[in-house]
Amino acid sequence: MFRQRAHAARRSYDEPRLGDIRIGVGKSASTSSREELMTMTKTITRLLSGAAAAAMLSTGASAQEVTLKLHQFLPAQANVPKLILDVWADRIEEKSEGRIKIDRFPSMQLGGTPPGLMDQVIDGVADIVWTVVGYTPGRFPSTEVFELPFMVEDARAASCAYWKMFDEGMKDDEFASVKILGTWVHGPGMLHTSDPVETPADLQGMKIRGGSRLVNELLTLTGATPVGMPVPAIPESLSKGVIDGTTIPWEVTGALKIPELVENHTEFEGPALYNLGFVLAMNKDVYAGLPDDLKAVMDENSGLDFSIFAGGVQSDSDGPARELAVEMGNNIITVTDTSEWQAVVNPIYESWVADMASKDMDGQALIDRVQSLMSGECKGAKSEM
Repeated sequence: MFRQRAHAARRSYDEPRLGDIRIGVGKSASTSSREELMTMTKTITRLLSGAAAAAMLSTGASAQEVTLKLHQFLPAQANVPKLILDVWADRIEEKSEGRIKIDRFPSMQLGGTPPGLMDQVIDGVADIVWTVVGYTPGRFPSTEVFELPFMVEDARAASCAYWKMFDEGMKDDEFASVKILGTWVHGPGMLHTSDPVETPADLQGMKIRGGSRLVNELLTLTGATPVGMPVPAIPESLSKGVIDGTTIPWEVTGALKIPELVENHTEFEGPALYNLGFVLAMNKDVYAGLPDDLKAVMDENSGLDFSIFAGGVQSDSDGPARELAVEMGNNIITVTDTSEWQAVVNPIYESWVADMASKDMDGQALIDRVQSLMSGECKGAKSEM
């Protein structure tokens, strides 16, 4: 995990050459005398070097270097790695004055599958991971509140609310085994399908990829057959006809070449059909092992402001990706009246609250808290990053 080096200054000493040492006048040193002198010379050199190193440590001239492995599931050129994770990692390296180096491993290069990323950071396979919390159904139940249909309209406000609710309780419960650096949601979730979808009835019998437990429930209510799979598996599944469509936001469609694989895209005005939540998580022991000043670097460049930044950037990336589909001449359907959709999928609220109650959690209180934060102190949230 850590790579530490002592940066000792190099000082030039004119060490005596044994061949030049004389004992007495005009007499060369004996063999035993030479050995004694060599031992003395080495001892003096060690003492001088140790004193120099000690002096440097006392003045802070020596710096600990830490190399961290960041693992995630998207290709490096996708928007999240390029516009969020790299920006954050570069900032950490800059603010630590090079004492922290973050090696980036995209596309699951350290092995495993996307649903296993959280366990990888807990077990120390990676030091930091970015992942979808919904990839591990039931493990982080409080976060599902952000996935409820037509709940979120503004990704920045929702990401702000997500962090505040994490800080209010999630960190000591569901996320107690990791150090969370950021929490955010993507922009509006939508449908990308082989056949046009304008109403819930149009999804009848279609096999649609869903990104989480609640999204799969939503699809079931419309009459579609949900197929669970991580994002990287979508292109091949579409090209082979394993699925007829997928749920993802606009921003990731370019990296996955979705507009080349399907021609129909259904988006919704106002609150989104659904959203998914993410976390940037760090191994707790690795964080604890950092010097206090490097902990401060991590903390000052993570948290609420970073979460708002990440959610905002991901949402802002929807526009350029949508434009690519427009340029290709694809069919973009915009649902302006979502009342028919809400009537079909909103029963999820009731079933989710009941499910949370079975876990001794107050689902309605979580819904109320999210709505209060998004319409109150998180409304219009902006990042200073």
